[in-house]
Amino acid sequence: MNMKAKPIPGIPYQVKGAYHDTESRKYFSSSEVAAQNFEILKERFFSINRWKDYCGGWSADFKLFDSTGSFVDRMPKVGDFVRIDIPGPGDLQAKGFDWVEIVKIDHQTYENGLERYLIMCRPSKIPDSKSNHIAHFFSRKSSSSFVICKGADWIKAGVYGRNEIPNFSKTDFFGKIRNFIVFIGGSLRLTKIQWKSMTDGLIDY
Repeated sequence: MNMKAKPIPGIPYQVKGAYHDTESRKYFSSSEVAAQNFEILKERFFSINRWKDYCGGWSADFKLFDSTGSFVDRMPKVGDFVRIDIPGPGDLQAKGFDWVEIVKIDHQTYENGLERYLIMCRPSKIPDSKSNHIAHFFSRKSSSSFVICKGADWIKAGVYGRNEIPNFSKTDFFGKIRNFIVFIGGSLRLTKIQWKSMTDGLIDY
């Protein structure tokens, strides 16, 4: 078992709190077949509203919203928000949901033929809310990075959590208890079951 977070270009360094590295990879008979399958994976990756359909019952439900708090069904962009309905109790102040903001979308190609897309999110308030309450079980300093890659004969989906610290700011007593319980679950790698279901589901078609 890897006891240190993987150093990955474009993803924050692990400094404090819990972390996870969750990956699924699929190999193919040729680079051409890998490239064809990567096109399918890209379409799935940028269809946030359909992630649960691809990833099965263990996955949270993700919905994309713009900066005004309106639901949108399009490619995500920086400044959008994602509403997450995780299995179990949600943030009471956010009507049972958790929210993250998309803070980075990145596309990189490398000389060895590797190609990568990244969507990085951070816990956030509810979009267009007057309250500064972070509607998430982790603090704003935490991050979740969703990544897809293509190599010579393989494709990969990954989710990387960094600096996962429980959110105790501007939340009530029951919210703090709930956030701490979810944090303990993450620290014990219980949430890795969900993320593994997601990475497996994205490349399984």
